[in-house]
Amino acid sequence: MSRGEHHYAVKVVWTGNRGSGTSAYAAYGRQHLISAGSKPDIPGSSDPAFRGDADRWNPEDLVVAAASACHKLWYLHLCAEAGIAVMRYEDDAEGTMKEDANGGRFTSITLRPKVGVRPTDDVEKALALHHVAHEKCYVANSLNFPIVCEPEVQPVAAS
Repeated sequence: MSRGEHHYAVKVVWTGNRGSGTSAYAAYGRQHLISAGSKPDIPGSSDPAFRGDADRWNPEDLVVAAASACHKLWYLHLCAEAGIAVMRYEDDAEGTMKEDANGGRFTSITLRPKVGVRPTDDVEKALALHHVAHEKCYVANSLNFPIVCEPEVQPVAAS
């Protein structure tokens, strides 16, 4: 694994001009496209509470998704190194954001990973590795609010 500085470039293009730009708060759409190189575009908007499109990803969804995905990637890495075979992994993550006079901010994210490991694997060790994954997660280390992890690990038959 290389160590050092890594750079990430994305492009966000607003596509919500309905003809009069931002002439009024209700006059424009919040739609945008997020792109990065040859990756598929992500259709974005604001949260529906802020006049956004519920069928598109909003920045708040993406923050929660980034925290969940980063934790998962570290967890899989650590399990592979520990000889624990993760057979399935899913996370029903949730974030809480509160509005205030300055706009708003996230107050927490809760990760709820449900992990299946081989019947011969050490379930207690597999649970403990969630703590290590949280300590190593780049996204969690970059955010200024708590991220709680409530993992479940169960043995499962190979599929």
